[in-house]
Amino acid sequence: MTFEFDPRKAIANVRKHGVSFAEAEPVLYDPRALTREDPDAAGEPRYLTVGMGALGRVLMVCWTERGTAVRLISARLATASERKCYES
Repeated sequence: MTFEFDPRKAIANVRKHGVSFAEAEPVLYDPRALTREDPDAAGEPRYLTVGMGALGRVLMVCWTERGTAVRLISARLATASERKCYES
């Protein structure tokens, strides 16, 4: 799987959420990850995946497919309810 992202967005994501895209990438390899389509997406299909990040934190990652690549849009810590769904 090839990942891509906007470098400015990656910096902004760390500032806003304290999560780097490097930490978020393993979420999409997590065999226990849960993925659903983002109901608020406009213009292109986007997906929300909750799973385990590289630092052992449960994250919510928003992403889309661009050709053969996965484009990361945002990543943050999972909320308590998202974490509960992941852990159950």
